[in-house]
Amino acid sequence: QVQLVESGGGLVQAGGSLRLSCAASGRTFSSHVMGWFRQAPGKGREFVAAVSWSGGSTYYVDSVKGRFSISRDNAKNTVYLQMNSLKPEDTAVYYCAADPSVKPMFRGPMHDYDYWGQGTQVTVSS
Repeated sequence: QVQLVESGGGLVQAGGSLRLSCAASGRTFSSHVMGWFRQAPGKGREFVAAVSWSGGSTYYVDSVKGRFSISRDNAKNTVYLQMNSLKPEDTAVYYCAADPSVKPMFRGPMHDYDYWGQGTQVTVSS
């Protein structure tokens, strides 16, 4: 069982930056693929980024490439999402998620993300 708690959301002006954190419980964090998703008002949940269990591979949705960066610190059981050059269309609730498989081959958005955090609100004003 993995429990996830996101933090770092807030209100920022367009062009600004935020860094989201996701703290995970459990001793197996370093074996899991981790992802970030978002859900804007009135829209479905969208994949944003993922990082392999080792941290050596990452995957991004096209709309955030070059602006967002996902990373992890396995010693701290934490995954991060650095968001730069934010746009109003980035406004959403951001969720951290984990694939409970142990050291799987990295497949970006195609993992079974079975564990979810409660989400953190990111609002970008124009």
